[in-house]
Amino acid sequence: MPLPSSPLAVSDLVIEYANGPETTRPIDHVSFTAEAGTLTVLLGPSGCGKTTLLSCLGGLLPPTEGSVRIGGHELAGMSAAALTEHRRHRVGIVFQAFNLVPSLAAVENVMVPLRAGGVGARLARTQSIEALRHVGLGAHVHHRPAQLSGGQQQRVAIARAIVSDAPLLLADEPTAHLDRVQVAGILHLLRSLADEGRTLVVATHDERLQPLADQVLDMHDGFPVVQPTFASVVAS
Repeated sequence: MPLPSSPLAVSDLVIEYANGPETTRPIDHVSFTAEAGTLTVLLGPSGCGKTTLLSCLGGLLPPTEGSVRIGGHELAGMSAAALTEHRRHRVGIVFQAFNLVPSLAAVENVMVPLRAGGVGARLARTQSIEALRHVGLGAHVHHRPAQLSGGQQQRVAIARAIVSDAPLLLADEPTAHLDRVQVAGILHLLRSLADEGRTLVVATHDERLQPLADQVLDMHDGFPVVQPTFASVVAS
């Protein structure tokens, strides 16, 4: 089934919070767009606002000012119930630390969001096995996290994020805990997921992802600037 189109539009976004007597503003009047089928990289060191921005796009953190529209849906002003539905059906999130349940097999970890959304056990298992096959883990569906390498655990986390066919996929430092060999496989998997029609936004300090991106937003000093990438230079 083709994924629904989910263009992302961020306009004049501000995120600030109290830090003792001072106010911190990690995101200061940021605007950018990302089309379906593209990979956007948020590039910068720890503390520059990458995770904060991802949290806002995922509906986990309300903006102080500005607009976030995903597939025509404006996040600002959504009720708690509407935001829950947004996260359940329109957004898949890949966490930096994998966030897998140690006592559950890979297929059971992938089933978690489906079961939480009311999908029956048999259908959830079938869809989860298919998602694991999609990320190259068809032979590991019954393995627990401790029986998998770091790269395989990250693939389980990615399978969990895509199992609901959410059109927007957010990934926070997906290569942070992987060795060089594992990194290459994850980078190309992320690119392939975008090529299937998803809108991918990846927060990273790893510059190796740049050649696979459609756009790179430099998050230094809290001001993303679109930088040309190898892919866009070749295309031109």
